[in-house]
Amino acid sequence: MSGYMGDAGEGLIDAEARLQERMDELEESRKVAKDKGPKVDPEIVRQTDSLRLARTELQRQLELTTHPVRREQIGHAVAEIERRLAEVGTKKKK
Repeated sequence: MSGYMGDAGEGLIDAEARLQERMDELEESRKVAKDKGPKVDPEIVRQTDSLRLARTELQRQLELTTHPVRREQIGHAVAEIERRLAEVGTKKKK
């Protein structure tokens, strides 16, 4: 009877060892993948996404607006966003 328990315990230990090996492999592959990719600053990504969203919204407004003064204001705002996107793009490449 004690031999039966020994075999079950041995199987559990083997399963735990295989699980730990698999977890170690996954962790190592994550490290390798993380090191391979380009270093991306999350703040730059956030700024870029925010500016693109603002540009899209302003372009939509520009299409719908008929008042010339408001169209000019929106046009200036779009130009400013384009300038900032170009500025962020140069930061991203450094």
